[in-house]
Amino acid sequence: MKRTLIIALMLGAAMGAGAQSYRMTFKLDGLKDSTLYIARHFRDQLQPMDTARVAKDGSFTFSGKRTWERGIYALVHQDGEKAIGDFAIDDSRQFTLTADEKLTPSSVRVKGSEALSAMFAYMAKEDEARARIADIRKRKQNADTKEQAERDEQALVEEMKTFEEKARHPKKAQLYFDLVNFFDDADVPDTVQDKPYYFRTHYWDRFFDDQSSQWRVKSGKERFQYLKYTPNMYNKLNYFFFGQLYHADSDTIIKEIDRLAARIGDDTALLRYVFDHIEPRYYRSTRNIGWDAVWCHLAETYYLAGRCPWALPGTLTNMRYNYNRIRQSLIGAHGQELWMADTNQSTNPGEWISSHRFPTPYVILWFWDPDCHHCQEQSAELKKLYDDMVAKGEKRFEVYAVGYESDVQKWKNYVREHDFRWVNVGGPNVNIDYQEAYNVHGAPTMIILNRKRDIIMNKVIPVKSLMGFLDDYEKSKMKNEK
Repeated sequence: MKRTLIIALMLGAAMGAGAQSYRMTFKLDGLKDSTLYIARHFRDQLQPMDTARVAKDGSFTFSGKRTWERGIYALVHQDGEKAIGDFAIDDSRQFTLTADEKLTPSSVRVKGSEALSAMFAYMAKEDEARARIADIRKRKQNADTKEQAERDEQALVEEMKTFEEKARHPKKAQLYFDLVNFFDDADVPDTVQDKPYYFRTHYWDRFFDDQSSQWRVKSGKERFQYLKYTPNMYNKLNYFFFGQLYHADSDTIIKEIDRLAARIGDDTALLRYVFDHIEPRYYRSTRNIGWDAVWCHLAETYYLAGRCPWALPGTLTNMRYNYNRIRQSLIGAHGQELWMADTNQSTNPGEWISSHRFPTPYVILWFWDPDCHHCQEQSAELKKLYDDMVAKGEKRFEVYAVGYESDVQKWKNYVREHDFRWVNVGGPNVNIDYQEAYNVHGAPTMIILNRKRDIIMNKVIPVKSLMGFLDDYEKSKMKNEK
């Protein structure tokens, strides 16, 4: 796989030897701020490290005595929320940088830091390449200039390849270029058949195994000390799980979590960095199919198994409660049988209706609220689909519609007015707490049960996609039975 041409900025942290004098001056033409900050990146946040006020000549000088770890820090506007850009602290803590107000790489001039100068020169060259590529693509759309544009494109690719090979390995060790190499994507050989799988399974190779760095950092644990304050560390992690694996099934995501955790080993700091980011997102998701299973795996295999020592007792208690609640409604679990009263609202359990005892291959548990606009829309579409099936004598599923409404009379009136001919149940007369049994904490919620009344879907899917989902499920089932 071709390496990316444009490299994002990075910050690396190496242990300093103690407090030292520093004087870093920035003069950005056109900048209106009266105060600037130097900040470091941690995940997607900026942590302020130092402050400077504007001088009479419009410059900002950060000076004093303290330890500055080698890295690339953010220069931040006076509101403390938006970064102007990033810069290197590597070979010198005594330098002057002049540029435009946006810290555009081509405008940057540096005195006192060879590494910082090389970093912006590299970025300026890539900006130039971007502009040339944009022009070439426009010319390729014109028949008269297409042929020459294609030649220019190939020449630019070779030019940038030569430039990057030379720039990324300077004679003197430079932090920025080591970090560029650390975060490069895995190269996928042309001979590999399943390229997405190869890319996924080798995604972290450079981070854990690459020995090309002039630092010769020997382990992932050591490397993380340099990289944990980089925006690229966060971006790489975020893209892997919520970009590369966004549409993957739960088994694949779980496998990659376990694979990464195994490579991390006993590095608790790195494991926490990873889990503190992914665990809340898998827990909060209400749209992505299978993400609840991923969260349950994280809870059971790592947190509740004692492998996350940073987790507080209260956090674990709450997690255990949620785990016991959510796991009952995971895809593959057996759906708990509901017995509920219909619109007659009988208090006699013998007259209540079961959610499981229908002859149809599937049961749709439809938890809906007559005051919910989305419920109204989807219920109307479901009614049309259901009535068409019944009219054709092709009833593939029964709808067990649970009125998610405390006002029983309002629910009954809506059912009657809209002529819902499926099984309508609701009210307080029920054998178990269906909200806990099926993790129903909002409407609409759709649960699909198969012939064995196991859960095969626990997320709301559009009614227009329902028949296609059942077809795909049956094809997958037949394939697995062969």
